[in-house]
Amino acid sequence: MSTRIIILAAGKGKRMGSDIPKPLVEIAGRPMVRHLLDSVADSEIDERPIIVVAPDNLTQFNEICSDRDCDYTVQDEQLGTGHAVMSARDAASTAENILVLYGDHPFISAETIHELNDLHESEDSMISMITTKVPNFKGKYKNFERWGRIIRDDTHRIIAIREAKDATEEELAITEINPALFAFNAEWLWEHLPEIKNKNASKEYYLTDLIEIAIEEGHDIVTATAEPFEVVGVNTREELEAAEELLG
Repeated sequence: MSTRIIILAAGKGKRMGSDIPKPLVEIAGRPMVRHLLDSVADSEIDERPIIVVAPDNLTQFNEICSDRDCDYTVQDEQLGTGHAVMSARDAASTAENILVLYGDHPFISAETIHELNDLHESEDSMISMITTKVPNFKGKYKNFERWGRIIRDDTHRIIAIREAKDATEEELAITEINPALFAFNAEWLWEHLPEIKNKNASKEYYLTDLIEIAIEEGHDIVTATAEPFEVVGVNTREELEAAEELLG
């Protein structure tokens, strides 16, 4: 099956106090997105991944990633992850499956990318995803507390993903959490992406809302797992310093 990888990289570096796009902030001497592109290349799933960038960042990405074979699409406004993926629809129009990754996730391995793709193809699912588990939300795991919780029924089937701010005390105790790394059946994705609403505090279109749509249609969400610090994003100066230690 043909699979395209879409890398969401339109984020700014404001929370880091950076004046360059967040995925271009360096860790261990190289931009975050370059670490991810190495893993994408090693996975051999998509020889030409699609990078979604902001309009004023295209030149910088072209320069820094000039030795990589990539396609670029522009997200004209920062209206959320769902909107960003929609920006790449034309570039990915021939694909049967879509994998969504993030430019500020520098630790994801080629093996995990491959596992997600293999799982998705073997199960022939509408949505497949990576989840991760933490032992608790203390100490080095404190930042994971704000991640969405994976809600399963007695048969281990996913019935919801609950954002931390919306979760009950019982749900907040769940230690299986959502890093939002997805594989989609492309036809299903493009059909349902326009159904996402922006009825939230940020007025953004969230890719995770597709989970609810799939569940309502009766589809099973199939999952693979990865270690927490492999799928963590780097959003703040503190997380950047922690990432430097991991990759240093």
